[in-house]
Amino acid sequence: MRLDLSGKTALVTGSTQGIGTAIAKGLAAAGAKVAINGRRAAGVDDAITRLRAELPEATLIAAPGDVSTDEGTAQVLEAVPDADILINNLGIFGAKDPLEITDDEWRRYFEVNVLAAVRLTRAYLPGMTARGWGRVQYIASDSAVVIPAEMIHYGVSKTAVLGVSRGFAKAATGTGVTVNAVIAGPTHTGGVEDFVYELVDKDLPWDEAQREFMRLHRPQSLLQRLIEPEEIANMVVYLSSPQASATTGGALRVDGGYVDAILP
Repeated sequence: MRLDLSGKTALVTGSTQGIGTAIAKGLAAAGAKVAINGRRAAGVDDAITRLRAELPEATLIAAPGDVSTDEGTAQVLEAVPDADILINNLGIFGAKDPLEITDDEWRRYFEVNVLAAVRLTRAYLPGMTARGWGRVQYIASDSAVVIPAEMIHYGVSKTAVLGVSRGFAKAATGTGVTVNAVIAGPTHTGGVEDFVYELVDKDLPWDEAQREFMRLHRPQSLLQRLIEPEEIANMVVYLSSPQASATTGGALRVDGGYVDAILP
């Protein structure tokens, strides 16, 4: 299957590292012009330099700005006035005793993980529907379905993302625009390495720490390893393509079989 996104412009939020960078790379390799987003211009420029070293022919746009704020969102919209593909990847996570999560922390998780995606969908969806083609995706998490005891604020924010995705899919009914969520399972990123070491012995070598984390905290995983960012990106690129034209309103799992259900 050849996925050709030539002539399409994509914005990937939070794409200076981890899953976001892998998604940006996959979309660029398929021919899309890709806007790289992060809070700081220096981080965006560094990510673009790294991606161009791997994909010299890629067309990449710098779109710095904190999309969890109105000001940052305006900055990104100025850099990318129109997008054919919007990947709402930005997200924060962290372990915290549920009884110690403050109101301000709850608000922050919803601002970053939910409302940032809502703002950008509200900005770009009208243009997509007017053109009769578009792709909107939300990177959700297995934690949306199986709420982790150690980070319920994160899990609940990702549950909200599933609802937002389904709702905007209905708003795009019959327009040629598809809206989906991707449920990512435990994924190997730098941030997750830090998170793993918060929960297991910090003196363990990484391979042992990863296995211990999966055994103790994610025993439901059928994969029994962390997912690589490129594996998440493969699903996102497919859903961005013309071949996925009949897939909308869905919550598609790349979770290594972590969620013990036939449907999310």
